[in-house]
Amino acid sequence: MEVVPASNASLIVVDVQRDFCPGGSLAVPHGDEVISPLNRVIESFAKANLPIFFTRDWHPSNHCSFEDQGGIWPVHCVQGTPGAEFHKGLLVPKRATIIDKATEANREAYSGFDGTDLADRLKKLGATTVFLGGLATDYCVKETSLGALREGLEVNLMLDCVRGVDVHERAIPKVPFECWCNGVFGFRVRRQQWISSIARSNEIIILTLRASPVRPSKHAARRKQSRTTFDIYSF
Repeated sequence: MEVVPASNASLIVVDVQRDFCPGGSLAVPHGDEVISPLNRVIESFAKANLPIFFTRDWHPSNHCSFEDQGGIWPVHCVQGTPGAEFHKGLLVPKRATIIDKATEANREAYSGFDGTDLADRLKKLGATTVFLGGLATDYCVKETSLGALREGLEVNLMLDCVRGVDVHERAIPKVPFECWCNGVFGFRVRRQQWISSIARSNEIIILTLRASPVRPSKHAARRKQSRTTFDIYSF
């Protein structure tokens, strides 16, 4: 179906930077494949004059996540370097807002909500739902999705617009979402029959997540349950 985003919607594009794309220092396999479908969504939001946010890793050269600082990742997305730039094929409208994260040497931040003003900006805009895509599915996309749920936002995760570090878990339908949401995250998802591939040239599969309260059991604290549905949108 043809979609005009609702007035309460915002778009979040996560970390589509050169170092995370093929040829970069921490390349996500096939990471550049997200650019074409993302650009269609970006154009749709820009045409509707709706808010668009681009998150980016913006690390100091001595960031704690780097291997030479005792972390687990090679040096990547250092402030002001070519690797920290957005991919040259990504459409970045002039009116879009850039959210820098993981800017402190001693603090890691996978989520676009962690240590940033993204939540406050969305609240001021009156946003109640976000469309989200980018890199990488199993790290910053996951954490940004969960961060949005914690803020009470509905999350429309664009499955054709994400790729993962683990090539065997490149798309969310292949990853049990329960593993993401249980325990420390405070969200639970019912097991579902996942859809593997239904995309055509101008369609994007959307996984919609909504956080809603559930009754506490005698042996468990009150939690939130994330309800999920699948839709197919044309942009």
